[in-house]
Amino acid sequence: MQQELKNYIQLYLKTFPDLDPEELAFLSSYLTIEKYAKKEFLFKSGEVQKEMGYVCVGLLRRYYINEKGNKITTGFVSENNYATDYPAFIRQKPSKYFIECLEPSIIIKLPYHKIQEGYHKYKNSEMYGRLIAEYVLTVQTDRVESFLFKNAEERYLDFIEQNKDIINRISLSHLASHLGIERQSLSRIRSKLAKK
Repeated sequence: MQQELKNYIQLYLKTFPDLDPEELAFLSSYLTIEKYAKKEFLFKSGEVQKEMGYVCVGLLRRYYINEKGNKITTGFVSENNYATDYPAFIRQKPSKYFIECLEPSIIIKLPYHKIQEGYHKYKNSEMYGRLIAEYVLTVQTDRVESFLFKNAEERYLDFIEQNKDIINRISLSHLASHLGIERQSLSRIRSKLAKK
């Protein structure tokens, strides 16, 4: 099993092709890897996320609890993506979100203070930090704009188009919550599209 975990770290390091050997050595010396069971949390609302998480295996969902006590899903994180509440993470403030494993998961972690140290020491590390920030900003902006400019059916079709790898791995309840509609409404949309 140890070898399998080492292999995940080697695959992760390959996502940074521009890092030189010294930078890779710095990065790899601070990486840890953890296994999570289904329904375990990477972190909970009110906690400060001390480490950036990268999903090697598994599927997680990010949600918050609204004033009525409902869990509102704001995103899913699958393999080869970062599991984080990035704005809270970079400010080291308590998150308003829960990140929960929907499947057994294997996650690589890198401590916040080592990420910052890497930015100061290495130009390429800073570049990767910027790319991650840009990706997170784009995802969040796309989500906000989908509610502003698209109806529920369009949001559903977009989700399917962009998430073919996970569509069969998430429940209709979680998906409906993510799309901002009731589960019955999602069922109606699916039935209507099936008839086309």
